[in-house]
Amino acid sequence: MIVAVIPVRLESSRLPQKAIREIEGLPMIIHTMKRTQLASSLDDVFIATDNTIISELVKKHGGKVIMTRKDHETGSDRIAEAAEKINAEIIVNVQGDEPLVMPEHIDAGVNSIKDSEIPVSILLTKFQKKDSPSDIKAVTNKKNEILYLSRSDIPSTSRENHTDFLKAYHVVSFKKEFLIKYSKLPRSQLERIEFNEYLRILENGHKIQGVIVNSHAISVDTAEDLEYVKKLMLEDKLKYKYL
Repeated sequence: MIVAVIPVRLESSRLPQKAIREIEGLPMIIHTMKRTQLASSLDDVFIATDNTIISELVKKHGGKVIMTRKDHETGSDRIAEAAEKINAEIIVNVQGDEPLVMPEHIDAGVNSIKDSEIPVSILLTKFQKKDSPSDIKAVTNKKNEILYLSRSDIPSTSRENHTDFLKAYHVVSFKKEFLIKYSKLPRSQLERIEFNEYLRILENGHKIQGVIVNSHAISVDTAEDLEYVKKLMLEDKLKYKYL
């Protein structure tokens, strides 16, 4: 069994209640859920939330909900709690603020670890914007295994003025057994510095497979992001499969 779990909170400091902001008449979280359900690699999709408003909204649109504790510091911790209630070999973390997520990209992340010893994969997209600390950049080796993740520009532009970056596109596939173990590890030093939970994996000596896909999807963190996504959604064709 391969199952997607979408972690969702109602509270958001930069864009209050962003999960229920409407895009083309549907709340953002419902776009994310409906598009995730179209991935051919998945056997099921669940929303993991601590909020009854989110829960009732998801159920109204035919989705499945797992209620979780309120005290989780990261989305990975929330899906790990949900995963303990799910019978599956692979758990895919699809962030609830990815309303333009593409089903084939979810499939690519899943397929990259299906027959691999590497327990985790993260999608990556090409990225040219400098000095953007809200975006997590990645560097990889020749096998596209992730070497490091940072809010800074990596590789450095101090000696060579370039814009050849890779950005983390937060669709993360986990072997379930590893997800549970990883969630119980203490937060690592680099994780705290960069404010990125996946550095906990690298800092404890485990590998993450990077999977490069061609995508214009962005995580909605600000009002500007929301307006940008609304414009992109006007041209989006996938929405007609579920609207």
